[in-house]
Amino acid sequence: MKIERVVTSISWIPSEAIKGALKVPFEVGMAHYDDPLPDVIHDLESLRAADKFRFANELRAWIEIEDSSEGWGGRSLPSRGDSRITGFGYSGGGQIGSTTLRLGSKEMTFAAAAYPTIQRDPEVGPNYVKFVQTAGGRTGAPAPRPVPHPPFFQISAPTAWTTLSLTIYSDGRSEFEATGASPFPRHWIYDHEGKLAAKSGLIDFKDWSKHAFGERTPWGAEDSPALVTAVETALERELSFLIMRAGKKPEKRKIKAGKSLTEQGQEGNELYLLLDGVLQVDVDGNVLAELGPGAILGERALLEGGRRTATLRALTKCTVAVAAAENVNRAALEELAKTHRREEPADEQQV
Repeated sequence: MKIERVVTSISWIPSEAIKGALKVPFEVGMAHYDDPLPDVIHDLESLRAADKFRFANELRAWIEIEDSSEGWGGRSLPSRGDSRITGFGYSGGGQIGSTTLRLGSKEMTFAAAAYPTIQRDPEVGPNYVKFVQTAGGRTGAPAPRPVPHPPFFQISAPTAWTTLSLTIYSDGRSEFEATGASPFPRHWIYDHEGKLAAKSGLIDFKDWSKHAFGERTPWGAEDSPALVTAVETALERELSFLIMRAGKKPEKRKIKAGKSLTEQGQEGNELYLLLDGVLQVDVDGNVLAELGPGAILGERALLEGGRRTATLRALTKCTVAVAAAENVNRAALEELAKTHRREEPADEQQV
């Protein structure tokens, strides 16, 4: 019996994520930021053809199991009970799109440079096979900039990538992990069913543009650790859209790593949307959660008397959007608050 599983990372450029001189083409309309990706993907190729993302890493792999004692191709592999792994392999790879620059009625399309997909030798265990794949490349559009390493000036764009691992078990289970990623752009990870399952927690355009080329990539000698966070709820995504797109543009606030956005017990009348970075939730000195981009924060103080119920401390540098309470539907905030009672025992939480 053949068991095939897949995990996919899709990388895209959020609004206002480009910094410095390289943001000029985006501000004048020559280049474009990307709209947020869907919660579920059905057809990766159609998204690529519609220019909805910059690149994708589709780690698709399979194992073959059988109950007999005869190995695959004469090779005897580890077994678990009567279900023996008799074969395995990769069947996915990377996808990368082109870049189109527009000036008035004129368009110029630059073919992207896809790097060779790196597929490491699978790790074979008693009842599993673990696959690791790196995919990525760079846009074809030039990105001239000074860099702190030889040759001290780069014309070609920095390299973007993700490294994914996928473990398939002989009983049909599978697990995935993002083990490495470039610090830019945003990486979203989808599970075997095509559902959004995790996100990169922090993007750092400045670091990426200065260092992500040559030997400082997986095609040289280095990978970068992936900082991954859980996915926000559907209600939070709906509220995020209202905060960012409806009415007056919200104020943005930056928090340095180690500093607090809120302190437990303080008065507060602001609602926050975490745009980038990772915040730690602390109640009475106990760490209860780590939150990433897309999380809505601070609604309980608005609903329950104006005092903060938790300390929110930045584990990385963070950016939040500040929204006035009157701009958000109270019923939606009440529904959201039911899922944010992290200090209560799990069997008492309302979800």
